[in-house]
Amino acid sequence: MNDQKRILTGQRTTGPRHIGHLVGTLRKYVELQTEYDCYFLVADLHALTTDYEHPEKLRENILNVTADFLAAGIDPEKANLVLQSAIPEHAQLCLLLSMLTGVSRLERVPTYKDQVRELKLRPSLGFLTYPVLQAADILLYKAGFVPVGEDQLPHLELTREIARRFNQLYGDTFPEPEALLSSAPRLPGIDNHTMHTSYGNAIYLKDTPEETSRKVMSMYTDPARIHAHDPGHMEGNPVFAYLDIFDPDPTRLTDLKERYRAGKVGDVEVKRHMAQVLNEVLAPIRARRAKLIKDPEGLIAILRSGTERARSLAQATYQEAARKMGFSIQF
Repeated sequence: MNDQKRILTGQRTTGPRHIGHLVGTLRKYVELQTEYDCYFLVADLHALTTDYEHPEKLRENILNVTADFLAAGIDPEKANLVLQSAIPEHAQLCLLLSMLTGVSRLERVPTYKDQVRELKLRPSLGFLTYPVLQAADILLYKAGFVPVGEDQLPHLELTREIARRFNQLYGDTFPEPEALLSSAPRLPGIDNHTMHTSYGNAIYLKDTPEETSRKVMSMYTDPARIHAHDPGHMEGNPVFAYLDIFDPDPTRLTDLKERYRAGKVGDVEVKRHMAQVLNEVLAPIRARRAKLIKDPEGLIAILRSGTERARSLAQATYQEAARKMGFSIQF
């Protein structure tokens, strides 16, 4: 078994990354790349589970996600950026592992019903089995660790079950990956619902300062507060959820909260402060991103390099698994 400190994680290429991704995952990726052997998947196959009808978007989304990863601080000299579809063993291992996975087990994955309802999907077979593809992604690199939020723990548990089942049937092959649980809070969208690229409620890393300010000024705050002099509430107020994360001056933030509770500051002033804080935080990321996105061939070269480094490991793992399942004839 491989006991190397190896990580596999990734993100679907459904569009540019937003500040929820920055807080929830990208900052953590940057930390992990100095401690672990990291494989960060640009998961374009996963994008097709909900957006297969728009193939014209895929290339642009791949470049957007890659640029956002790099702009956030991922170093391609320290970590491997891997294009999922460029390594066919991801899909091949998914097919083999699907033979060990019951349909009823997949239907019990919590996010399956949640996303069908929230995104109003008519789920395809690919959507039902995407947790198996996630398992294949992880096990293909014999990753020992997977950074996840609490909402993804059921997916990781399924991966562990599949690895355990494979090892019982065919001999020790895959480690059962452990969770590196994220403590980062989940940022709400500007409408106070879950921030999601499909909901039109996100602030993107690519947004201009003007776009960011406009979105902040339209944010949901305290619905019970009618006048600026009314006492305000911070519970369930996304503006203060953002300020708790992004404002670098805790003394200033404490004073703002006290004045808000006392009805001594209006929502407009608070939002203007929030827009300034957020634009200052995002400025260096935007500058790096603007330079990266102007060079698509450079982005593809970085993806190609990371994918090539991953290829030999992926091929060796798949061949081992296939051989153990009885596929011994090669031409």
